Amino acid sequence: MLLEYFQMIDRVETVDIAAGRLTARSVVPEKSPVFEGHFPGYPLVPGVLLIETMAQASGFLVLAATKFAAMPFLMSVDGAKMRTFVEPSTELEIEALLEHEGSGFAVTKAKITSGGKKICDAQLKLRTMPFDQVPLGDIVRKRAEELGLLAATAGSEK
Repeated sequence: MLLEYFQMIDRVETVDIAAGRLTARSVVPEKSPVFEGHFPGYPLVPGVLLIETMAQASGFLVLAATKFAAMPFLMSVDGAKMRTFVEPSTELEIEALLEHEGSGFAVTKAKITSGGKKICDAQLKLRTMPFDQVPLGDIVRKRAEELGLLAATAGSEK
């Protein structure tokens, strides 16, 4: 996890396209410039970055489900609940479930846990735009490959 660069997912563990499910992991860094202001002497991951983590997992799920046809962008967050604080070095388990995909939109339910304890959850709505309208395809595919999404997706399609 590189908080200051918004790279929130360390690796994609599983993708089950038929079930509309993705799991991922991430470890909060011991040090980050983010912690200098949030909070000095008591570092905590900002809730907005936890939402971003769920959004990225959801986005990777949508990419896999659409076979990289469209770029997902976070549109809205509904019913978000922050249940506990997240400190440096915490290992996070992230799960995204696809509830709807089509007509240029996707809806997911996502959650983050650590050691079986709930950290946060929300319903996320994403706008999807074809890559011919958004010049991010190569960057997104490279990042997906680095995180193991392509390998996990290939395993899901067997």
